[in-house]
Amino acid sequence: MGRNGRTVTGLAAGLAVLGLDQASKFWVLEILRLPELRQVEVLPVLNLTMVWNRGVTFGLLDSPGGSSHFVLAGVALMVVAALVAWLRRADGVPMAVALGAVAGGAIGNVIDRLRFGAVVDFLHFHVGGWSWYVFNVADSAIVCGVVALVIDGLWPRRSPPE
Repeated sequence: MGRNGRTVTGLAAGLAVLGLDQASKFWVLEILRLPELRQVEVLPVLNLTMVWNRGVTFGLLDSPGGSSHFVLAGVALMVVAALVAWLRRADGVPMAVALGAVAGGAIGNVIDRLRFGAVVDFLHFHVGGWSWYVFNVADSAIVCGVVALVIDGLWPRRSPPE
């Protein structure tokens, strides 16, 4: 697959992540009405728990009010622009998909920041006394995409035949 094909594949992955993220948030907010319910047990290890994340990853830099959500959205959009530039030079399909997933997830969270002033988080995994942060589909795509990029960066490259 050529560079243009990899770019299209990465963009398609990003659009798929964005679509799944926004559809899941629509369902949680408008169909399930999770803000009113606050929490729904789905499985013994999974709850849908409503959290409005005004900070960045895992609630860092949380500052209620003000215009911080606009600043965070602007920074995220600059990161997305850099990811798209990187995507145009992607060496392979896995890298293109990973870059698309990170970009699509970032855009999904930017949409939340601009619409609500906070990111809609609702997936809460827990086992026994262990509990993970509440997150969303976009966050999952960002984390999986970054992990794939790190693995790709650590993987030795084969030299092209001479």
